[in-house]
Parts: sequence; C-alpha cells; structure tokens
Amino acid sequence: MGLTSNKVLLLAIMFAVVLFAGTVWLWPRLARQHWRTVSGRVGLLLATQVAVFASVGLAANQAFGFYATWADLFGQEDGQGVVVDHIADGAASPIRVVSASRVPGVSSGVPQVAGQVQKIDILGRTTKIAAPAFVYLPPEYFQAGERNRKFPVSVVLTGYPGTAQALVDKLNYPSTAQRLTKGGKMQPMILVMLRPSVAPPRDTECVDVPGGPKTETFFAKDLRESVMSRYRVDATPASWGIIGDSTGGYCALKIAMHHPKSYGAAVGLSPYYKAPIDATTGDLFHGDKNLRDRANLFWMLKHQSAPETSLLVTSSKIGEHNYKDTLRFIKNVQDTNVTRISSIILPSGGHNFNTWRREIPAALQWLGARLVSH
Repeated sequence: MGLTSNKVLLLAIMFAVVLFAGTVWLWPRLARQHWRTVSGRVGLLLATQVAVFASVGLAANQAFGFYATWADLFGQEDGQGVVVDHIADGAASPIRVVSASRVPGVSSGVPQVAGQVQKIDILGRTTKIAAPAFVYLPPEYFQAGERNRKFPVSVVLTGYPGTAQALVDKLNYPSTAQRLTKGGKMQPMILVMLRPSVAPPRDTECVDVPGGPKTETFFAKDLRESVMSRYRVDATPASWGIIGDSTGGYCALKIAMHHPKSYGAAVGLSPYYKAPIDATTGDLFHGDKNLRDRANLFWMLKHQSAPETSLLVTSSKIGEHNYKDTLRFIKNVQDTNVTRISSIILPSGGHNFNTWRREIPAALQWLGARLVSH
C-alpha cells in the first residue's frame, strides 16, 4: 500500500483507536507498582502516541503532498532513468506520455469539453535530467477549429519536497484553469506541472550545481525544447510563463529573471529571494562566489542589468515570514524602471496550500493576460 493510500491512513487511524481503547481498558490491571506493569503502561502510552502521530502525519501528507512514496519519505528515491519513445524518423523523443486522465473536479471526461491531464516523463537532452510531470491540455487543444493554433504554456512548480500530483489534485491547477477559461476570465493555456527537485532527495534550488545536476539549464532550456517537441506551443518567450510556490516560487522568479528570452512572465507564491544552504541542499556553489551571488535576487537587482520580464509576488501581512522581504523586493524591482512587478498581499495567511489556493485563480489570470498565443 502506497504512502498516500487511503487504506494506509484508515489502517493507521484504526490502529490508534484500538490502542487508545486498549490503554483505557487495561490501565486498571497495570496500576500496580511492579516493573512489568510499569513497562506495560509505558509501552501502551508510547505505542498510542506513535499511532496518533502517524495518523496525523499521513493525513497531513495527503493534504499537502510532501512525499509521494515510502522511498521518497525515507530519502531513497534517486532514480533518474525514463523509458524514451522513438518517433517515426528514428529520432529520440524527449517526452513519453505515460497516461491520460480527466481533469479532477470537472464533470465531463470528454477532452474537447473539459480538457485532459497527461502524465509524462521528460528527458533533458542537454542536461540528461529526467523528471516526471503532469500536463494539462485545455479543451480548445482538442477542438477541430483550433488544430493550427499554438497555445501559451506555463510551467508550474511545487515547493520542496512536494509532489507534482499535489499540483493536480490538491492545489487544483487544471480545474482552476478550466473554470477560468470557461468563464472567459483567462485564455486557454497549457500547464506543465512538476517539482523543482529534479534530483531527489536533494533540493537543488534550481541552481546549475558545479559538477551537476544542471537544474537551471533544465528549466530554462531542456524543458522548453521537450515541450515544444510534443505539444503545439510557440518558442517565443512571450508565450511562456512560470509559476510556483515556496521553493518553486523562488525558482520561478529566478529563472524568469535569469532567462528573459525563455520566459516572459513569472509568479512567486510565498517565495523567498535567496537560495538557502542546509542539509537538504548540500553545497550548491562549491565556493563559486559569482554563482552564489547570482542566486540572490536582491544582489542581482542591485548589480546586474534588470531583465525585460513581468513578475508577480505574493505574501500575507500576518502569517508569512517573507512579508518584509517581499515589500523590499517590490521596491527594488520598481527602482529598475525596466522589470515590471505586481503583487498579491493578503491580510492573513500561512505558508500552506489553503493560502495558495486563494491566490492561484488571480495569479493564473494575471499570467494568462501576459502571454500570447499564435
């Protein structure tokens, strides 16, 4: 049974209930002052607490999508290989479609009416990085009258550790995009959803780490080329956006600022503005001061030419640790008179899925308004 299985969660809850009931029932028998009865009380209390914490942890993981599998949880997921299809002319395809499914939360399963979510494997031809992802294709993509149309595309990134699946069924990106498009609030747009940690369990912070992995190059170059090889999208940066939360938000802003010829707009939901160094990242820069400085967006705005791109950042006055840094970032971008900046500042909201679900509809509308289709 998988880590995110409802059966696992139900089993953990039942085990906790049984242990709690057993503790209450057996407590009188274990009340005597003897090493065996004392050990019994300690054992029952510890087992009950472990079962309760396990139940809460499993429920939280299902709600927020921190880990996808047991191997992911215990840091054992490090596989990089994917099976690569071969197209008719013999050239290797950088994208393999694993499966196709209906958009969660949408009543119709007809692609021409409701769109479709495809699970894919991506292989970066330059970086040799392999990553799983989900692609949302809007209904218009399948309609006969739109066969020659090239659609705008937005890359959607999770936080760390995060799972791409959570973008689909927890943060509801496909159903939100479908609803906004159907209501005439956003143009049809392709979403490519994945996590920024392309070398799990390491958190590479979308940095080209000396000696590899070249995560920034993967998102700035390989991912774009792979998507263009499979789907009807245009190469111009005005057709490409990137959005993410937390670590994904930092990555989105940084990639758009470093590569304005790849992405025309970016959204950071609760982002930070400087790559951290901790146990999950390891040594990202290997003593390279220029690489370290470049990963600091405040340093970049002060010391390098401002990029021609549009940015949106979000925070909350109460509940978000990035509030003061976000106000400072907005001011620094405004001072460039080149890069365009917008913001969503909530009165209150924590660093969590509930807050991001409140921001995503407006963020997608903002992003869709700045991208062009052909």
